[in-house]
Amino acid sequence: MNPMPGGMGRGREGYGPRWNEEGVRSELQQREEILELLWTMQEEGRNTLDEFLAMTREEDAETLLRKMEQDAWISMDKGKVTFLPEGEKRAEEIIRRHRLAERLLSEVFELEESYMESSACQFEHILSPKVLDSVCSFLGHPPICPHGKPIPRGPCCARFKKEVEPLVRPLLDYKLGEEGRVVFITPKSRKRLERLSALGLTPGLVVRLVQKRPAFVLEIGETTLALDEEIVREIYVKKV
Repeated sequence: MNPMPGGMGRGREGYGPRWNEEGVRSELQQREEILELLWTMQEEGRNTLDEFLAMTREEDAETLLRKMEQDAWISMDKGKVTFLPEGEKRAEEIIRRHRLAERLLSEVFELEESYMESSACQFEHILSPKVLDSVCSFLGHPPICPHGKPIPRGPCCARFKKEVEPLVRPLLDYKLGEEGRVVFITPKSRKRLERLSALGLTPGLVVRLVQKRPAFVLEIGETTLALDEEIVREIYVKKV
């Protein structure tokens, strides 16, 4: 994503200014923009060079692609662009930074959709790996961004140490009587998500946990809802 001039991000040796004195983006940032687009295209099942060139905003995209191929970041063959291990690793890191930034801006700063994307584009370039892991832990290691796209896992997700009280937690962890606002639901099937929506359980609603045995019982306003533990495990909330 293209942040505004004056943004900060990772240089080749660390995190620092990403714009030169004339306000021109560095080649590294241009490469990262390309990697980000290639990743999102791959998620959608697209990987042709023609599709990429039609979607990219980089003016010298083909030259940058050739350089990235020389550096063994990507492979271009028979009209298709695919990741090599180094490029895929870098792309995954960029996507993780961006989508965690979206979640942070959405849940902590409660930015509207119209401001969230451009702000996330700037945030993604100032988050060092250590800070990113802290943000991820604080948010409760969210599996998806506000748009429902998967957030790549990081080292902190594997460790999952509760050294910082997460902002977003599974409803299963709540105590009786506690209230929380539903942030996201990660159902194992679309049918289950549709069922929960039909029952009125959707992101943004405030729920109160009133019972855990023999079934979980939630209060949503004037409505009482009984759910199996397996379903409750898929509901993530933050305190209100």
